[in-house]
Amino acid sequence: MDINMDQAKSVLENAAKQAEGILNDPSLVDNILMQLEEKLKQVPAIGETLSDLPLMIAMIKGYITKQYDQVSPKVIALMLGSFIYLVKKDDLLHDNIPVLGIADDIVIVGLALKLCNKELTDFSEWRKAQNGSTANA
Repeated sequence: MDINMDQAKSVLENAAKQAEGILNDPSLVDNILMQLEEKLKQVPAIGETLSDLPLMIAMIKGYITKQYDQVSPKVIALMLGSFIYLVKKDDLLHDNIPVLGIADDIVIVGLALKLCNKELTDFSEWRKAQNGSTANA
């Protein structure tokens, strides 16, 4: 089964629109992130494709708690939208299909990672600088 990248992009954009609607409600965002953590526990090996998920989660949390505001709300919505897609039950390929069931999830989150790569790099550098200034204090 092939996943059409245009269809995947459309799904991600729709999920980002849904995410924009909840960005100002930290409890709803936290709920999505908790669902994500539970879903990731079901994945035997996250692999290289999703290795930046913890960084994405930290960036969203930093944005929501107003500790990090050097990013567009649209970028945060795109990342959160990919997480909403990951935890929701209505996938392009249903999760109960062995192996293929998580393929669409990986494609959607991987696409969000690719589209937000510069912002994630900037956040990672900001976080390192924050940790360095805290260590020197």
